[in-house]
Amino acid sequence: MSGNAPRDDDEEDEGDRRVTNIVIGVFIVAIIGIGIWLVNALLEQRRMDDCAAQGRRNCAPVTLPSSQ
Repeated sequence: MSGNAPRDDDEEDEGDRRVTNIVIGVFIVAIIGIGIWLVNALLEQRRMDDCAAQGRRNCAPVTLPSSQ
């Protein structure tokens, strides 16, 4: 009789699997997003360090507010 499990258990297992896959997918996307952000931040810092090492004074980007 162990082969005749109720249908509800199969649906719960499938639902649990689906939720687990969604959680893992969100986690992987978050890790990739954080990695991309970190690489961009490191590249920007490297550009700033290279600029400062060359003796330049205006290395930092200046953002001006829009005049409206």
